[in-house]
Amino acid sequence: MVNYEVTLFTGNLINSKTLNNVSVKLVGSDGESSPVRLEGRVDLFIGVFGAVSNLTVSCPKSIGKLLMIEMNRDLAGDAWFVAKVTVKSPEGDTCHFPVFHWIDDTDTYMFREGKALLVDGDTLPEKRSREVGCREKEYVWREYAPGIPHCIKSQDPSSLPVEVRFSYSKNNEFNFRVIPGLLEVVFKLLADSELQWSALGAFSKVFGESAMSEYVQKHWKDDDFFGYQFLNGVNPMLIQRCSVLPENFPVTDSMVFPMGERRLAEELKNGNIYLCDYKVLDGLEANTVNGRKQYLMAPLILLHKTPEDKMMPIAIQLKQAPAKDNPIFLPSDSEHDWLLAKTFVRSSDFSYHQLIVHLLGTHLLAEVFAVSLLRNVPMVHPLYKLLIPHTRYTLQMNVMARLLLISPQGFFPNYSASGKGIAPLLQRSLSKVTYTSLCIPDDIAARGLQDVPNFYYRDDGLKLWEIIHRFVEGVLSYYYKTDADVQKDAELQKWISDIFVEGFLSNAGSGIPQKFDTLPQLVKFVTMVIFTCSGQHSAVNAGQLDHGAWMPNFPPSMQEAPPVKKGESSEETLMKALPGVKATVRGIFIMHVLSKPSTDFVPLGQYPNQLFSEDKPLELIKKLQGELNELDGKIDTRNKGLDPPYMYMKPSVMENSVAT
Repeated sequence: MVNYEVTLFTGNLINSKTLNNVSVKLVGSDGESSPVRLEGRVDLFIGVFGAVSNLTVSCPKSIGKLLMIEMNRDLAGDAWFVAKVTVKSPEGDTCHFPVFHWIDDTDTYMFREGKALLVDGDTLPEKRSREVGCREKEYVWREYAPGIPHCIKSQDPSSLPVEVRFSYSKNNEFNFRVIPGLLEVVFKLLADSELQWSALGAFSKVFGESAMSEYVQKHWKDDDFFGYQFLNGVNPMLIQRCSVLPENFPVTDSMVFPMGERRLAEELKNGNIYLCDYKVLDGLEANTVNGRKQYLMAPLILLHKTPEDKMMPIAIQLKQAPAKDNPIFLPSDSEHDWLLAKTFVRSSDFSYHQLIVHLLGTHLLAEVFAVSLLRNVPMVHPLYKLLIPHTRYTLQMNVMARLLLISPQGFFPNYSASGKGIAPLLQRSLSKVTYTSLCIPDDIAARGLQDVPNFYYRDDGLKLWEIIHRFVEGVLSYYYKTDADVQKDAELQKWISDIFVEGFLSNAGSGIPQKFDTLPQLVKFVTMVIFTCSGQHSAVNAGQLDHGAWMPNFPPSMQEAPPVKKGESSEETLMKALPGVKATVRGIFIMHVLSKPSTDFVPLGQYPNQLFSEDKPLELIKKLQGELNELDGKIDTRNKGLDPPYMYMKPSVMENSVAT
């Protein structure tokens, strides 16, 4: 008779305990053990937060190399979060089984030894097929609306598999601290306020201020800050170098250089003119809020990079079609005309940012990457181990977003100008999303922004991309030795195929790979996935409250039609056009919830659940962490000389996943 010493580690999560009886069976290359039961109500250590429990499994003879453990419980009920299991063999070897999984029913759960395996090198291919088959039934695709990425079939958070729900602490924080606390402020403010704001100064009462929101309040009228936000605000994805003026934007030399100090043609040729075009918003039906028609413009903005390296707006046309009643506004116009035109632009940017850049460009795509991973890739696969930390909380966050933000009862249909156009806008936008636009080095080059000064999103983002790319390349090249290894990995190929079909709706024009032919191709795509779920999401999410707490800088809607001629605007005109108190408060509340990190925040590069067991990937993780810390320090040093500092691509403040 030989003995195997088994140690079970309960996770350090609230409510991760169990008082159930637990059975464990070992599977080896030369046989398997009989199940051995651990009495939960006798061995109370199973019921303790972070507990360690031990049992001995005896076999008539050695079962060879340990490959797998099987675990189950007598009764369903209290969910048990198993962190890991270690087994010491009779020969003195210790095998590690990374679990990090909830067991909440009486099914038999199978967990593999920690070494990552491609299907070709796996002696238990039927086990991985069974695992994927079970998950295909749990994670089911559904069409939320025609023409937008498919999502997980789930009506509410409670219908999600327990594996992908919020932790007990995050759920309680969200339900019992964040929302009630903010609602208390909301109701107090609504009770004490008129339906319309009476003066600009009244906006400062809405919520607490940060250093950045105070900066925004002081500088939101300034032209250089207006231009700065196209580079380093929450939407750095629209600005592009302009070499030829659009035909529907008839700007002349006398408009933008009235003193004849420069010629527009020369500035275009020299690469000093930039364009922001919101044409994707054109023709969308604007919302009605509290019985009042709202207005959503599709503006064009021309910007000039000055010799002082400032990005200055020089012309704004609020509607796409040039006409007498669609004037081109200029800095030389009256103060109120120019400010009102810029405010209409900032309101358009609210809808563009929230629905296209933030929701579609990070949340919905991250969900596609996650669901395809969970449906097609077993836990023993190196791709699963590499990517699953970057899916944390994403599915529940998106289910809640569909319920609270874009459902008929949500914020956008009731309080934003784009509320009636959500589905059409997402449909239009997905058809234009390309692989190039998702890969920051390619995107920056395509928009001609390689040498724009003071573009910190680009500077930090490119460095971050390079760090992630080196890490991904190191890990994947450890498992895939040749391009042929990539080509014959059916699980990997099904993952990318599902992404192409379910996420990009089989649009070959997107440039999204339909299959992987080479290792470099795989490395680039996985780099994009991690960058999207971490750095890109942080860049477009973390600064929402900073830039939007002072609502005139980021209005969710405009309540008056844009001016049809110049010289008739005043501060009263602006106040009438800005959203009312209810829309303002709810908009800031949403931005507060979305941009607030949770107390169980996990920064990029940190992996509390150690899924890899081989030395090489563990060394690469340490190297990754070192490079991220170095980038952090460089950003801190750079920021000491900046007013305002740019923080949104700093690794230590960005989440590992789309978790907010």
